[in-house]
Amino acid sequence: MHDHNDWMDAELIVTRDYGPDIRLFEIAPAGGVVTYEPGSHINITVDIGGQADVRSYSLVGLPRRSVYRIAVRRVQPSRGGSAWLHNLLPGAKLRITSPRNHFPLQHGASSYLLIAGGIGITPLLGMAQALQQRGADIRLLYAARRRRDLALAPEIEAALGERVSFFISEDGNRLDLQAALSGFPADGDIYFCGPARMLQGLREAMAALGRPQGSLRFETFGSGGLQPEESFWVRIPRLGVEVTVPPGCSMLDALETAGVEVMSECRRGECGLCTVDVMALEGAIDHRDVFLSDHQKRENSRICACVSRAVHGGLVIDTAWRADQ
Repeated sequence: MHDHNDWMDAELIVTRDYGPDIRLFEIAPAGGVVTYEPGSHINITVDIGGQADVRSYSLVGLPRRSVYRIAVRRVQPSRGGSAWLHNLLPGAKLRITSPRNHFPLQHGASSYLLIAGGIGITPLLGMAQALQQRGADIRLLYAARRRRDLALAPEIEAALGERVSFFISEDGNRLDLQAALSGFPADGDIYFCGPARMLQGLREAMAALGRPQGSLRFETFGSGGLQPEESFWVRIPRLGVEVTVPPGCSMLDALETAGVEVMSECRRGECGLCTVDVMALEGAIDHRDVFLSDHQKRENSRICACVSRAVHGGLVIDTAWRADQ
């Protein structure tokens, strides 16, 4: 379920590739660009197997006069959104929302440490540029598994110069999060965007150093699990429904395709709106969200349908939505 009150027509103006998997899209909204704060995103209607769906993409950099910019990594396996976008050509017509911000930048800290993993650089670039303009004490750490996974590197270097450090795992230069945090001022703010597993490592490093978790602000793209994706079944006895969730498809998407109403918003494992009760489990749950606590994940009594999956079996659930509500 999504708010459709601010949808508008738009046109894809320009695309630019950063390596074989990452593409920058410049999109012109029909009604003109609305100014936005760093950390904002837009929603885009995509076509997945002939059915309309919605994906959220962070806006890149500070506002431009006539276009919104997003950078999208084509992932494999894909739920379909990134593949659909990468097949578009300039001139394509789109439906988008105005900017929304669930990851705002708070000014006034003594220092800022920005940490990006892969395509997670997209919301952080605008933050870095805004802080740079204000003369803030800022450091950006950008980590990727491969050099080809870096996005916007020339633009980042031009904006930040010596204030940015790149870490490429395939070059033997991995980011040591605990070392990076050890010299950072205790009253500074930390902003992170990247895979959920990297966020877990950051939280563990902060805990080891006794740093308060309240200084961390984050956004993830919730796609990284501890287990490879495989098909699993989901049963809802109250509705007499059973669906199979194949690799590359989220549990939320499979339920919606089957006509099962599930409340949702972020679709990134952050807001928890799509969390459903697990009544029985066969196998295990690969929790990929950042909403449930570690204790809740160990209990396996709830699951975030937008990103988390079952492995080696399936699960029986009940949804919070009722037709008479």
